[in-house]
Amino acid sequence: MRAVTLQLSIIVGYLLVALAVGLIAYRLTDRTAEDFYLASRTLGTVVLLFTTFATLLSAFTFFAGPNIAYAQGPEWILVMGLMDGIIFAVLWYVIGYKQWLLGQRYGYVTLGEMLGDRFGSRWLRGLVAGVSLLWLFPYVMLQQVGAGTALEALTEGAVPYAAGAGLITAFMILYVVVAGMRGIAWTDTLQGAFMLVTTWVALLWVLAAVGGPDAATAALASNPETGGFLSLGGGIYTVPWILSTAITIGFGVAMFPQVNQRFFAASSKTVLKRSFALWPVLCVLLFVPSFMLGAWAAGLGVPMPDSGNILPAVLAEYTPTWFAALVIAGAMAAMMSSSDSMLLSGSSYFTRDLVRPIAAFFGVRLSERQEDLIARGGVVVFASAAFLVSLFRPAGLFELGDAAFSGFAQLALPVLLALYWRKITRAGITAGVVTSQAFYISSLFLAIVPNSYAGWSAGIVGMGLGLVVTVVISLVTSPAAAERRAIYFDRLGAD
Repeated sequence: MRAVTLQLSIIVGYLLVALAVGLIAYRLTDRTAEDFYLASRTLGTVVLLFTTFATLLSAFTFFAGPNIAYAQGPEWILVMGLMDGIIFAVLWYVIGYKQWLLGQRYGYVTLGEMLGDRFGSRWLRGLVAGVSLLWLFPYVMLQQVGAGTALEALTEGAVPYAAGAGLITAFMILYVVVAGMRGIAWTDTLQGAFMLVTTWVALLWVLAAVGGPDAATAALASNPETGGFLSLGGGIYTVPWILSTAITIGFGVAMFPQVNQRFFAASSKTVLKRSFALWPVLCVLLFVPSFMLGAWAAGLGVPMPDSGNILPAVLAEYTPTWFAALVIAGAMAAMMSSSDSMLLSGSSYFTRDLVRPIAAFFGVRLSERQEDLIARGGVVVFASAAFLVSLFRPAGLFELGDAAFSGFAQLALPVLLALYWRKITRAGITAGVVTSQAFYISSLFLAIVPNSYAGWSAGIVGMGLGLVVTVVISLVTSPAAAERRAIYFDRLGAD
């Protein structure tokens, strides 16, 4: 069998297995919004942990991470593997647990619902949904760019970039429309375990081929271009850069719709607490081998291919064709598990926080069937639009991911204040969200707004600005009559 045929057979076979799991889940899914979006809040520890894990791991992890380790050294493990593992685990505890308590009591499905109800504001609810959908777009596109470049590189151009990106887009649409949260969580669990196993086997295989970790590290040290990789600091890894990147990614992850909604889906507080305690362990187990493959590839002199992704190149150099295809299938699984969850959460934000309030404003009450059709149609339109833009490859994987992480991070501090600070007002949180978003978007598109301040990124500066504005405006304004301050505090204690 020709190599390309074998590679494609493995990847398509993997997609079909995932689809079969989704179809089984579809048969067990109730036709209710809570079951479709949150699996009726029944996820146990293993499924919740792995669905969050697989949802977060994406093209950014498998391609952008190894790429930056290849170009700048393995300290990227410190940013993603250690700092973000810990930062997000803490936020899972601080934000997620309280959100879970509120979801259990009031039946919230989206972050916008939770905030809109507390502050008595359909406008704020729509604002949070609009901001979330805005930043979801580049992150969905990131998965499509990653899939297209991965398949093109793996098949040496036999599968063009557009065909690869189109394949994952079509599969995402089909899967989300059919499976719902239950199917996504189940396949995420399988995909998460699959990714861990294949990544570690890939690491061991490459190390066995080059003579072990000592030989790989010695090659890194003896190569004039990578000798500095073994020293901490220097290059882009300055303290402000590391902290800016780690903080914006960690806080951004907590506000990703597909992650934030999982705070509502745990079956009990014990499940929730076990999950965030185990989270850093999973992060280290995946990021260390993935990023070290990128760093060692630089020392071993593996050339960066035209696709701009080093992982397929190092696998092609040291492992058999069928195994390289398996690992890329794992990376494709990472992209799919992120993308299907993004599209599912995006459809809930679009339908419940935008379409439903707008329809109600005009005196129209949508039936469950109409909302269901709008949600599924929204998935098709959103994924197709992202695919069309991805064909132009407007930016690199790291730039796309970084923009999305920092954009979501702008929401985190106002939400944190809303959950724990009694004096926050509708005017305060609205002003904080609008100001930080406007500042960060300006830094991306307007030359007069710098994207760095003494080494600190505009993303983290925007977070600070949003925090200050939220606090100051809240202190000088009074709560609106429709605000329901008590529902976040009275008889609702978080540890």
